[in-house]
Order: sequence, then structure tokens, then C-alpha cells
Amino acid sequence: MAFLDARTLPLDETSAARLESRGLRMELIDTSDAARFGAWLRADNRGFYEGAIDDTAMPAIQEALGYRRSTAVVDPSAPDPTAPVATVSSWVADLTVSEGRGLDAWAISAVTVSPTHSGRGIARAMLEGELRTASAAGIPLATLTVSEATLYGRYGFGPAAMTADWTIRRARAKWTGPVPSGRIDVLTPVEWRERIEALHSRVRRQEPGHIDAWGRRWDQLAGLTNEEPEKARQLLAAGYTDEQGELRGLMIYRVDHRGGDYSQHRLTIDMLTTETDDAAAALWRLAVTMPLVDEIQAPMRRLDEPVRWQIADYRAVTLEPRDNLWLRILDVPAVLTSRRYDTNGSVTLRVTDPLGYAEGTWQLDVDAAGEASVTPVDPADDATSSQTRIELGIGELSSVFLGGVSVDTLARAGRIEGSAEAVRQADAVFRSAAEPWLPFWF
Repeated sequence: MAFLDARTLPLDETSAARLESRGLRMELIDTSDAARFGAWLRADNRGFYEGAIDDTAMPAIQEALGYRRSTAVVDPSAPDPTAPVATVSSWVADLTVSEGRGLDAWAISAVTVSPTHSGRGIARAMLEGELRTASAAGIPLATLTVSEATLYGRYGFGPAAMTADWTIRRARAKWTGPVPSGRIDVLTPVEWRERIEALHSRVRRQEPGHIDAWGRRWDQLAGLTNEEPEKARQLLAAGYTDEQGELRGLMIYRVDHRGGDYSQHRLTIDMLTTETDDAAAALWRLAVTMPLVDEIQAPMRRLDEPVRWQIADYRAVTLEPRDNLWLRILDVPAVLTSRRYDTNGSVTLRVTDPLGYAEGTWQLDVDAAGEASVTPVDPADDATSSQTRIELGIGELSSVFLGGVSVDTLARAGRIEGSAEAVRQADAVFRSAAEPWLPFWF
């Protein structure tokens, strides 16, 4: 799809009418209006308990996020009838669905409802409105990262890419992995910021679950937004260059004193981006062998990292896994044919969707080259044997799409129904050799 400016899409009239019947007004915010957009941003910050925005920082935030479609709900009966009591923002993101392949996705963020207006159907109106807007614009998939996991399943979203917070006890983590022959350089956070976008643009095309990031996210990680000055003062960075002189990895991290003697420091990896196994080994080795450090924390990493097999004690590592990226399929044929599959085969999917976008029976056929075709099956002509068909909800289909959640697991959990053979075949088709992963939130 050619670039779509999400701000040009109209307000969802169905949701607007629903809220109007409850004495509320939904409106699109003109992000070029500094006062209105500033009030929207402050309401968003309050919703996530992030504190007040400094007036001096506001122009930079408005410039960085002004490209997004920002929607507010206001209460005309409130003392300030222009102050948002709920917010949501959205834009078209490029989601990597398999190596080298991307898909337009409707990214949803900043979903907040003031506690003064909870229980009035605002979240439902906003989220259903976002899905209708995306579908009408031809966007086949919606995506978000969540702070409240139980909310989004109601609208057909399912967790599709997991992440884990890693903790490594340094005293037990002697490095036993390879020592790459490239070069590691100490960088300033500003130098890291200058290099990260180009590296990330290459890396994200290799890894399902990644989306294109925006400049402010990199500025925040580099401590350039002055939001957390104490944290920014602790930031350090490093880069790995291979034998051919190509930058293949970047790490930005912090070291803080934990008390006790001076050897008790915690090293926190805020982001580790690597294009090759050598780069990953080199930068992990740098962290694991850092002097005066007794604990390493690495939030939002993959569930499966080679580093666990590159240290002497497997038990030196503990993981706290959680869901991160959630997906919601709106157009089944467009989504299922967008990725490449590792295993050929045929699967019949009977999908239920309370909102109607994906409802139906679909025949997925994957050829020997991993290319897929999807054919709708008319219920009147559905002669598919129950031995070759699985039945699942749209949330479950959205979860298994990238291969990060297995069909077999959801079937054993009672979330997918089908014969043992149908489940086995579907599991083989949807599994991916590449673990889907997103290393940040949005």
C-alpha cells in the first residue's frame, strides 16, 4: 500500500453516535493545534501515570508524534468541556511477518480512559471504531502492545509475540562462548543514536514481529529527551564492527551501584540490536565480562537467546516471560498470504469472529516454496472432512499467525478444536523457525 496518512481518515460515526447517546463527544484532534494536541498528550500521560509534561518539552513531543491519528473523547458537561477524558492514537506501521516481508498494520496506542468516566463504554467505542476505520481503509491487520491484557481479547486481539526480562547472575556466568574477531568500540549515547536507525532498518526485516520505529523512541533510549535525567547520565553504549568494517551490532546500557562494596553494580541493557551471531556474541560477552558488575538485567529480550548456552552455568539465568505484541486479523486472505511458511500443506480454518471481519471457513494451501493461497469456503458447499479442519476464534488465529504461539499448545489448552491429524497439520504449517519478537513497546 502507498503511504497512508492516518490523520486523513474520518471519524468513526458509529462510535461517535454511541458515545453521543451517553452524553459524550468523540473528536479527532488537529495535531497542528498546539493547545488542543497538548491537552490530548497530557491526558495520555495521566492515563499511564507518567506525570506532567514539562512545557519546554511539549513542542518536541508534538513534532515527534504529530503524524499519528489522535482521537479524544470529551465530556461537554464537565467543568472543562474540551479536556479529553479518553484518548487513543493510531497510524500505519510496517510489520515484518517473515524474513524480508512486511505488511501494513494499523498500530494502536495511547488507549486511556479517565477513572472518572470508566464503565461508560468508552474503551469499547474507541477500539471498535479503530477496527472499523482500519478495515474501511483496507488495512488487513491491527496491532498493539498492551498494559492491560484482559481488555483486548474482547475485540479479537491475541498475543502473537512474547518477550522476557532476563537476569544473569554475573558470578556464575563465566563466558564460554566464542570470541568474535571483529572490533568493539565504546560509543557515546549520541553516537549510538546516530547509528541505530540504519542498523535497525536492516535487522527488523529479518525478524517477524518487528515494526518500523519512530525517531522519538530512539531519542528516549539515548536519553536525549531529558525525561529521566538521572537515567540519562548513566547511559553507556558500544558497537560491534566485523572484519569487513561493517557495523553489525549496537548496545546501549546503564551501570548503577546496588550498595555494599564497589563490586556490586547492576548492568541494565536497554537495547541490544544485532545483525549477526558474531555481533550478538561479542556484545553479550562485553556485558557478561564487565568488571565490578554482579548482576545483568536485559528487559524485553527473546525467550530463546544463544547467550544462555554461552556461559558456564545455565542456571545463572532467570527469565520473566510475558506477552508483548498483540495482533488482530481483519482480512484473512491478505494476512495469511503475506508471510512465507516453512512447511507446505493444506489447512481448513473455520473461524469465528464476533465482530464479523474474519468470520467464515477458509482453505489455506501452502506450496513447496512456502507461498500461500487462501480460498473462502462457502458454508453451503463445505464438504471439508472434520479430520482436516480446525475450528478457532479470531484471537487464536491472530496469535498463531506469526508462529510464536503454536496451534498444538492452543489445542491442548482447549482454545482450538479439531482432530489430532488436523491439529498436527495446522501446527506444522504455522510454526516458524524464526521466533517473532518486538524489543520495545508502542
